[in-house]
Amino acid sequence: MDQFLQQIMLVISQIPQGKVTTYGEVARMAGYPGYARHVGKALSKMPRDSKLPWFRVINSQGKISLKGEAASRQRKLLEQEEVNISENGRIRLKQYRWHPE
Repeated sequence: MDQFLQQIMLVISQIPQGKVTTYGEVARMAGYPGYARHVGKALSKMPRDSKLPWFRVINSQGKISLKGEAASRQRKLLEQEEVNISENGRIRLKQYRWHPE
């Protein structure tokens, strides 16, 4: 596994239950500012049975970027952690954003 993937997986593994962060924030915390799309691509290739909490990563507008079944699965997993998703599909970043120490 290359350095980029190791770093983003490390960051994502630290997102606590009931919190979210954005693709851009993951990239920045991993030491790759401006690589938000690369984070998204890497996550899209994760095995379905991955233990990494990939579903806690959303876009900068506070929405799920995925489509179809994957979006439904992400929504379900977030709701199981009591993350409230509004009718328009938005998650309140002010309330649920992860702020690492």
